[in-house]
Amino acid sequence: MKTIGILGGMSAASTQLYYSELCRLTRARLGGLHSPQLLIRSLDFAEIEALQAAGAWTRAGTILNSEAQALERGGAGILLLATNTMHKLADRMMEGVGIPLLHIADATAQAILQAGLRRPGLMATAFTMEQQFYTGRLRAAGLDPVLPDPSDRATTHRVIYDELCKDIRTERSETAFVQIAGRLADGGADCLILGCTEVGMLLHQGNVAVPVFDTTRIHCATALDRAMA
Repeated sequence: MKTIGILGGMSAASTQLYYSELCRLTRARLGGLHSPQLLIRSLDFAEIEALQAAGAWTRAGTILNSEAQALERGGAGILLLATNTMHKLADRMMEGVGIPLLHIADATAQAILQAGLRRPGLMATAFTMEQQFYTGRLRAAGLDPVLPDPSDRATTHRVIYDELCKDIRTERSETAFVQIAGRLADGGADCLILGCTEVGMLLHQGNVAVPVFDTTRIHCATALDRAMA
């Protein structure tokens, strides 16, 4: 099995989900005491969030690139960026890096296409919902993403940063997310992308009417396929 390098901490809550899911999947596939071979570099999200808020993406990209190179030097054979939003900087992150990055949007698009679906609703940070680095990649794969209205986008973004990234879950926010997902389905979405790695803390197939595609779970499963190939 190749060693999977995970660049995480964006947020710490999502990186915990990655570790847990990769361990669960490895046990399910191999049984016994098996666990995945991982290298994890977890950044201080307060510093990254400040760069996001300031629009200092060039500085953030330099940090991600340095950390990706460090994971390669440490022996990683494949890289995961354990966040949807920071895939905005995927190209900059991989400059001078010789091992492949498994792009979270590509893995998710492939899973949706394999299910025969085409119009995913997208709930994520405002960066991910409103900028082309993510939705453009989905469209390039043949999908037609459906976005929440501006008010629902603002609510989704706020809950992610003010609550989920701090590992806070409230019934009020879960109800709000379920309602937003319902409005996306009413607007023509035939499935739902949990497009921030923390959104799965509130939404799942049990409280969403259309098929749910959890990017964290998809990313982990695809990475394990590659690592074991």
